[in-house]
Amino acid sequence: QVQLVESGGELVQAGGSLRLSCAASRGTLSNIALGWFRQAPGKEREFVASITSSGGSTYYADSVKGRFTISRDNAKLTVYLQMNSLKPEDTAVYYCALSVNNYSLTRASVYAYWGQGTQVTVSS
Repeated sequence: QVQLVESGGELVQAGGSLRLSCAASRGTLSNIALGWFRQAPGKEREFVASITSSGGSTYYADSVKGRFTISRDNAKLTVYLQMNSLKPEDTAVYYCALSVNNYSLTRASVYAYWGQGTQVTVSS
């Protein structure tokens, strides 16, 4: 069983930056795709970004494209989400997730393991 632990969420002013981290508790990330999702109060969980197992392809929601960057460090069993130019509408609990597939990575259903989430609050 793989455990994913997110960190880095906090309160930040609009226009600021944060870097979220998600560490896997065991195993290897070499053949694993990873993604970030978020859920705001009263809303459904939504896709934010994903990265394939090789790191060669990344995908972003239109709402974060150009502002967020997903990356991975397989040696550290960690995936990151660099968030710049934050907006109040980015406020949500952010979850990282792990998939054994490299397709349909914008869909929550392809991810087998999920972290507990980290709160990001952007004040205006």
